[in-house]
Amino acid sequence: MTPRAPERKPPADEPFGLDRDFGWALRVVSGAFRRTATDSVAALPGGPRGYLVLMAAASGPPRSQLALAQQLTLNKTVMTYLLDDLEAEGLLTRQPDPVDRRARRVLITEKGTRALEEARERLGKAEARLLADLDPAEAQQLRTLLERVAQTAHREEHDDCRLQD
Repeated sequence: MTPRAPERKPPADEPFGLDRDFGWALRVVSGAFRRTATDSVAALPGGPRGYLVLMAAASGPPRSQLALAQQLTLNKTVMTYLLDDLEAEGLLTRQPDPVDRRARRVLITEKGTRALEEARERLGKAEARLLADLDPAEAQQLRTLLERVAQTAHREEHDDCRLQD
């Protein structure tokens, strides 16, 4: 079992204010990023979801459709339609897994790699606009901390799913 961080209780003298609320801050940042990210990856089939599938397919060894769906927390049916659209555009291909012929491995194509690089460049510009008030070290620190929080949230979501099975 993974150790949990201690609960943070605000000090009694900490001022109230919406601009100091963690949930509000996450919502505002998430909404702003979602809008700019959606525009940045709109050319890809499936938009943001298509981008995430290409990112996952480009990183690490080839994985099965089911493994990608689980990693991206996408419904298996949604994943199938998304892969169909990405494959129709020539951005990825599905091949039988040599170890388990029933499974299909998802592989990014050369065209998919180029499309992913272009989308990442557009996303980088959108990200830079969103992080404009931070210096480069602060922006990197924020990315690092968010990655850690996302890993915890993802792990807990998967732990909760396993407990419900």
